[in-house]
Amino acid sequence: MAPNSVSPATEAELDRLVLGKRLRFFRSQAGLTLEQLGERVGVVASQLSLIENGRREPKLSLLQALGRELSVDPAAFLTGEAPDHRSALEVELERAQSTRSYQRLGLPHVRAPRTLGDETLEALVGLHRELAQRSRAAATTSEEARRANTEIRLKMRAQDNYIQDIELVASDLMRRIGHSTGAVTHRQVAMLAEMLGFTLIFVDDLPSNTRSITDLENGRIYLPPASIPGGHGLRSLALQAMAHRVLGHHEPRSYAEFLEQRLQINYFAAACLIPEARAVEFLQQAKRNRNLAIEDFRDAFGVTHEAAAHRFTNIATQHLGLAVHHYRADGAGALVRGYENDGLPFPSDSEGSIEGESLCHKWGGRTAFNRTNRTSEFYQYTDTPNGTFWTSVQTGDAELGPFAIACGVAFDDAKWFRGRDTTVRRSSTCPDEACCRTPEPGLLSRWEGKAWPSARMHAHVLSPLPSGTFPGVDDTAMYEFLSKHAPEEPAAEER
Repeated sequence: MAPNSVSPATEAELDRLVLGKRLRFFRSQAGLTLEQLGERVGVVASQLSLIENGRREPKLSLLQALGRELSVDPAAFLTGEAPDHRSALEVELERAQSTRSYQRLGLPHVRAPRTLGDETLEALVGLHRELAQRSRAAATTSEEARRANTEIRLKMRAQDNYIQDIELVASDLMRRIGHSTGAVTHRQVAMLAEMLGFTLIFVDDLPSNTRSITDLENGRIYLPPASIPGGHGLRSLALQAMAHRVLGHHEPRSYAEFLEQRLQINYFAAACLIPEARAVEFLQQAKRNRNLAIEDFRDAFGVTHEAAAHRFTNIATQHLGLAVHHYRADGAGALVRGYENDGLPFPSDSEGSIEGESLCHKWGGRTAFNRTNRTSEFYQYTDTPNGTFWTSVQTGDAELGPFAIACGVAFDDAKWFRGRDTTVRRSSTCPDEACCRTPEPGLLSRWEGKAWPSARMHAHVLSPLPSGTFPGVDDTAMYEFLSKHAPEEPAAEER
C-alpha cells in the first residue's frame, strides 16, 4: 500500500459520510455556522465538524436536538441519499477509492475538501467510472461469470438455499399490506409499491434488453403490459424491481455482485409471493399426509411451476428436514441452472460449473420428454454413482424451446411425496463415457466416419458477456426511455 493511502472505507463509514453531508446541507440551508449550531445543541463546533466529515457517529439524542434546531425530521439525516450533486460526487469518490481494484493500484487516497473545485471533482469521479467500466469489461469473460456463478451456488448450498434476513423482510412487508391468505394479487403488489414510494406503470416500449426500469427520481417502476415469456409474471417483476431498494442495493461493481443481487431480488420476490409461514404450514401438512407435490404447492400460491420448485428448495431443508435437488434443463438436455444438497451428481466442468453441461440421457430431466402426454408431472427413480434419487419433472415450452423443471430427493425421502410409487427406474453411470455418450457397437460400426452434421452454433459461444453499468442493459436506450416517459417539469412561473 502506498505511504499516503488509507484503509478502504466500509459501508458503515460511507453511511456516516452521507449522514454528515446531509447535516452540513441542512445547516447551510438554515444559515448557521458550526459554532452557532453547536451552541444551540450543547456540542462544541469541533465535534459537529467530525460528524459532518463522517468521522463520528452521532447519538440519537443529538440527532433529535439537531432536527429540532434545523426544523428537520431526524429521519431525514438517515435516508442514505446524498443531499445535493456535489455531495453525491464526494460520496461516489470515497466509495470508488474503497474498491479492491483501486486499492490494488497502491495509489494515494484523495480527499474532497470544499476547496476542491467542482470540475476537478467531476473529472476524478469520471475517471473512476471509466476505470470501473473497464475493470468490469475485463472481468466479465465467460470463465469469470461461470466462476462467480459457481461460488454463489456453493455458498447457497452451504446455507441450504435459505436466507433468513430476506425472509424476515418479506414477511414483515406482506404483513404490513394486510396479506394473509390466498395468492398475492396484483393490487396488493401495487399497494406494496405505493408504501415504498413507487408507482407501477405499464408500457409497451421497454428496451428489449430490460425486464423493468425503475425511475428513482420520480418513483416510477416501468413494467411490460403483460407477462413475458419464461415464467416472469408481472407480480414477480414488480417485486424484483422493488427489492433493489428494500435490500439496499447499489450499482453492481462487478459481475459477481450483479449475480448476487439477481439472486437476492429473485429470492425476495419468491418470499413475498409464497410467504414463509404459510408455505411451511402447507408443506408440513402435505408431508404429514405423505402427499408432497410441487404441482399442489404451485397451485396453492398461484405461481409458476419453476417458482414453486425453487421456493420448495428454500424451505425443504430448513423446515421439513429434507435435502433436495432442483434443476432446469433445455430440450437438448443442457443444464440451465441447478441446486442440490442431497448429493445428486450434477455434471460439471473442471472448475465445478454446471451451467451448460449435458445431463445424462437417463436422468428424469431428459426421459420426461419421451412421453406422448406431457401435461402431468413425470416421476422417476434414477440409480447414480452417488445413490438412488427420486425426481418429479414438469416439461413445458417457452420462446426459446422446450424445457424441463425437476425437483426431487434421495431414495429414502421419496416416501413423503406423491408419485413415490412410480415403476419408472433408470440406471446412470455418468460421467462414465460408456453410460450414454458412446454409441452402441452396432451403431458405431455402421455410421462411424460416414456422417457429417452441420452443428447448430449456440448464440453464447462467440458472444462476449454483456457490459454496461448493469450487465446486459444498453444505458443509452434506458436513459432515452426514461426521458420519454418522465413527467414534465413545471414551467418556471408554476414553481
